[in-house]
Amino acid sequence: MSYVDEVIERVITQNPAQPEFHQAVREVLDTLRPVIDEKEQRYRDVALLERMTTPERQILFRVPWVDDNGKVHVNNGFRVQFNSAIGPYKGGLRFHPSVNLGIIKFLGFEQIFKNSLTSLPIGGAKGGSDFDPKGKSDREVMMFCQSFMTELYKHIGADSDVPAGDIGVGGREIGYLYGQYKRLTGLYEGVLTGKSLNFGGSLVRTEATGYGLVYLVEEMLNDNNDSFKDKTVVVSGSGNVAIYAIEKAQQLGAKVVTCCDSTGWIYDPDGIDLELLKDVKEVRRARLTEYAAKRPGAQYHEGVGVWTVPCDIALPCATQNELHLADAKMLIANGCKVVGEGANMPTTLDATTYLQKSGVMFTPGKASNAGGVATSALEMSQNSERTSWTFEQVDAKLQQIMKNIYHNCADAANEYNMPGNLVAGANIAGFRKVADAMNAQGIV
Repeated sequence: MSYVDEVIERVITQNPAQPEFHQAVREVLDTLRPVIDEKEQRYRDVALLERMTTPERQILFRVPWVDDNGKVHVNNGFRVQFNSAIGPYKGGLRFHPSVNLGIIKFLGFEQIFKNSLTSLPIGGAKGGSDFDPKGKSDREVMMFCQSFMTELYKHIGADSDVPAGDIGVGGREIGYLYGQYKRLTGLYEGVLTGKSLNFGGSLVRTEATGYGLVYLVEEMLNDNNDSFKDKTVVVSGSGNVAIYAIEKAQQLGAKVVTCCDSTGWIYDPDGIDLELLKDVKEVRRARLTEYAAKRPGAQYHEGVGVWTVPCDIALPCATQNELHLADAKMLIANGCKVVGEGANMPTTLDATTYLQKSGVMFTPGKASNAGGVATSALEMSQNSERTSWTFEQVDAKLQQIMKNIYHNCADAANEYNMPGNLVAGANIAGFRKVADAMNAQGIV
């Protein structure tokens, strides 16, 4: 049995009932086979893959809080500090009922390579809770965040672990978490990113993941003598990633015709009304039925169905494993030529393979989703300098980072005779930097 197969088997055996984590490890290691084979004995001797697939630290804790009616609730809290070979741990916090240890480990493992691709000195981590902020009052969210941080603060710091937001954790939640951290430690430092501009946040951070996705896809299109101009785009999700991917794609001349939330989806043949969408989702925190009610010509459908709409480009920006094999076949049948992942691992393995074999230009989330964490690292830099940069300065840095990520992935794929395979290219480029750092630092 090859070293890669041994490690995949070990991960599955030692981490039962964690299918998302198994999927992430398999996807990465399968594409790394040609790289591992070159130095297999060297990597075996230092158990490199075993160490890389085992978190440095897993923190599990309870989060008790009291709702507006005086009832006590208890949720589970997680922080998985996966790898610090190239810098302090960096990765978001996710508050969603689906959160469990396996999902946090999958996200943390992906974060290692995503952060490496940015070329910035940040390691991989992820955290969160099965708490659902939807339908909760501001006071209830504050109570939960304060309780969550009362445990988490012991394990984070500006030079050790810097969390950020993710699904269910936006500016409101980051503010409450930061306030409690400051209260407990007495420190005013850049320990969380995604903060308000009033207390150390960075311009472009809200837009960064969505903008970064479009910047990378645009660079890929340009490399193939094409662009977003006059393209029809379907987008899933309606959070930060989706909204700002829609915004940037429209700015580049595309027509975006879909978005979705957890209950249904919108098809707007005239193009998504971005200001209305922002009002519904960012201001009123309402369902997309409110969008349809105010937008003549827009169609609201219950359930899922974004991928049934004919398009040139598909941008999955909602959550993991949302685009299945049947969806991939439907997209191709309807003329889709490009899929850019805005969420973390939104495409299943069989769907990814089918898209690639069918000649679709495909960019994996660990590359195209990296704009958020890259801008978080830029926020860390501004906090360290006690300064702030203009929107144009941060946006220019983000654009250049995403262009570099694309070309690093493409070059790595070409080096191993897999031209156009950005999945393999991203994993190879991200892996080599982390592996070299781990080897240089000894068996730790």
